[in-house]
Amino acid sequence: MTAPAGEWRLIREEARPGPIQMALDEVAAETASDGGPATVRTYRWDPTCLTLGYGQDPETVDWDACERAGVDVTRRRTGGGGIVHDSYGDVAYSIAVPAGDVPGDLLDAYHLLCEPILDAFARLGIDADYVEEAVPELYHPACYLRELHPAHDVVAAGRKVAGNAQYRTRDAVIQHGSLTFSVDAEAHLDAFADPPVDPETFRERVVGIDELADVDRAEAVAAVEESLASWVEAGIEAEAEREGRPGDGRSDGAGSLDRDGSWTDAELERARDLVAERYRDDDWVRSRPGDR
Repeated sequence: MTAPAGEWRLIREEARPGPIQMALDEVAAETASDGGPATVRTYRWDPTCLTLGYGQDPETVDWDACERAGVDVTRRRTGGGGIVHDSYGDVAYSIAVPAGDVPGDLLDAYHLLCEPILDAFARLGIDADYVEEAVPELYHPACYLRELHPAHDVVAAGRKVAGNAQYRTRDAVIQHGSLTFSVDAEAHLDAFADPPVDPETFRERVVGIDELADVDRAEAVAAVEESLASWVEAGIEAEAEREGRPGDGRSDGAGSLDRDGSWTDAELERARDLVAERYRDDDWVRSRPGDR
């Protein structure tokens, strides 16, 4: 499988608070739905942010501990458990694409959209792949400690190194995920209320890129960005060849990729509105969907 052809942009890593990062993922999906470019991007969490899964019980959060540590808390549109994303240890990406351009089957869609993530690990010299079979959960509220699933959990050296999640709107698919660059088990567990797992056990489940390869964080981010861009360009070139048009995968009749893409002013304004309406709204973040 290759990336769908069409108009794309790569938005390189930007450091922003978690609520606006989640809003921008939603905005990217809206843009793809409305005929604008599809988006691949990397991003950085600043400050550290705990993202709750869409249906997660807010009582699983140690709200006081998060406040003391200066940890933002927001809620994702995707399911699963909570994840603590710190500015150094987490490398985040997302892909927003029209729904009609990707497989309707969830597993097939995951395997298509995870292709550049697996390629990024290969570029870093890391042997990473989907977990071969389910691994039992250790603590349900924490995403990294839930059951490892062959559809979307990526492991290296027997430990989880990346997780991916999707949601769909009527006209778009958004996939986002985190590659662990460095593990801070204590900070992760501190965000939860009475987790029955100690930091040593957490580190037995989760591994960082910095333990697997002699690279710094900037090199890891660059590998993800280049993999995303190359994946898109390969899809455009493949479509051009099918249609009998020569192309370099960057700009021809089958589509194009802007490797230095950016948000429009309207998109940033829309994201700020979504932050106020949803991603920083206590009624939305601190309650389960059925209670809203």
